[in-house]
Parts: sequence; structure tokens; C-alpha cells
Amino acid sequence: MTATAAAATGELPDVDVATARHRFRPWRWLSGAVIAVLTFQVAWFVTHNDRFEWPVVAEYLFDPNVLAGLGMSVLLTVLAMLAGSALGVLLALGRLADFGPVRWACGLYIGLFRGIPPLVQLLFWFNLAYLLPRLSFGVPFGPTLGSWSTNDLITPLTAALIGLTLHEAAYMAEIVRAGILSVDPGQRDAAMAMGFTGGQTFFRVVLPQAMRVIIPPTGSQFISLLKGTSLVSVIAMTDLLHAVQTVYNQTYQIVPMLIVACFWYLVVVTALSFAQSRLERRFGRGQRSSRGEWLA
Repeated sequence: MTATAAAATGELPDVDVATARHRFRPWRWLSGAVIAVLTFQVAWFVTHNDRFEWPVVAEYLFDPNVLAGLGMSVLLTVLAMLAGSALGVLLALGRLADFGPVRWACGLYIGLFRGIPPLVQLLFWFNLAYLLPRLSFGVPFGPTLGSWSTNDLITPLTAALIGLTLHEAAYMAEIVRAGILSVDPGQRDAAMAMGFTGGQTFFRVVLPQAMRVIIPPTGSQFISLLKGTSLVSVIAMTDLLHAVQTVYNQTYQIVPMLIVACFWYLVVVTALSFAQSRLERRFGRGQRSSRGEWLA
């Protein structure tokens, strides 16, 4: 049937798929050409600009001090993430509690530590001795059982861990709360009907299903925390950024040393992104992907 006859009768014309051709899209070719030109231009600039000082980058890429700073950044990230996640779970449960004062206190904590920039928090904890020259514990309004100098306890490492942990816990609380709320309430009812306790219901039924929602933003938060550890250099913490700063303060080779730091941040972030995708696939088994495929 011809197209004219089909239009006259109101029927759709027969289309032979074997003779179908791709429609020519000039804007795709034009955008591809622009991207190719820009990519070539950037590559030419990076490889032919002597001010990048690539020999200096190669010299310090595996410098022991730089690798030690990288190790400290990763260690801070892991410790702060573990402690912040544990505290975040408690805060999320508090936000979902029926008891009003607990819910309000957890909401106040989350609003406070999400609202204050992490750099300000690090500087505050590092200068805690100004407010409390000595840290002590004992009976409230009673005798003191122990007391220590704040300057001895709040080192750059402890200040960094406290500041990053408390900041991370506020964000993890909201991530965990969103994951818990994503689970159908009927799952809890079914678990309770089977005789599960509250703890068993949470850890065996609710949490495994909530992890599908929790893991993607948690992975992104972990990566953000790794990059956020660069802030601890302001309190003389020997992280990756502080290590390269120490070098370029002596040699004045600022750009190549910053490239060294960028390289190692990209390496670690890429590894973390790969691990995140594997975790997402593991906890997403049995669900359809965005392409309509079942995850195995």
C-alpha cells in the first residue's frame, strides 16, 4: 500500500524494516566534532605547556611523604565514615522514634551539624582548649573522678576525627532514614506476625531492603568525605594536601605538586566508585536495572 492510499483510507502504511535507514542528524555530527576539537586542544595544551613540569610530577608521585599523606587521608576517611555511619544509624532511629524529646534532639543535632561548614567545625574542635582548658568526668554537680589537659587530648588527629565524624553522622542519619522509610511498612508487620523481635525485624528484614536505597548516596558521601579530608591541612594535619604543600612551600613548584595530589585523589576515588558499583549490584539483585534487565 502506498503512502497516498494509506492516507486516504486512514490506515498506517506498511514499513519494510529491511530497507529502513537511520535518519541523518547533523547536530550529532556537529557536537561530536566540537567535542573532538576541544579534547585535542586540551590534550595539546597539557602536553606542550612546559609549566606543568611533568618531570617534577613524576619525581614526587611516589615520594614517601606524599604516600604517607595519602595513607593518612584514607585512614581518616575510613575511621570517620565508620564512626559517622554508626552514629548516623542511631540518629536515624531517633528521628523515627515515637518519643518526642528524642526525635527533637536528633533533629536538632542533624540541623546543627549539617548547617555549620566542616572547616568551621574542624577549627572549633582544634581550639576547644580555649573553652575547656581541662576535660574531666565525674558525678554531675559532684566530685570529679578524672581530669586531663585539653591540649594534650585534642591533637590535630583527634580534632580531625571528631569534626569529620560529627559532620558525617548528620548526613548519614538522613541517608539511613530515607532508606528505612523506603521499605514497605507491610514488611515490618509480616516480620512481627512471624514472631520477630524489634531488633530482628530491623536487622533481618528492614535493613537489608533499605541498603538498596542507602548504598548509592553512602558511596557518594564516602567519596565526598575523602575529598573533604583536605580541609584538615588547616589544623596542621599531615594529610595528602598538607604533604604536597610542605614540598611546594620549599620548592615553589606549586602546580606540579597540586597535580600530584589530584592524581592520587582521582586514583582513590576511581577505586571507591568501582567498589560502590559492585555493592550496588550485590544489594540490587532481583531488581530490574534502568535498562530493564534483571540484576543477578
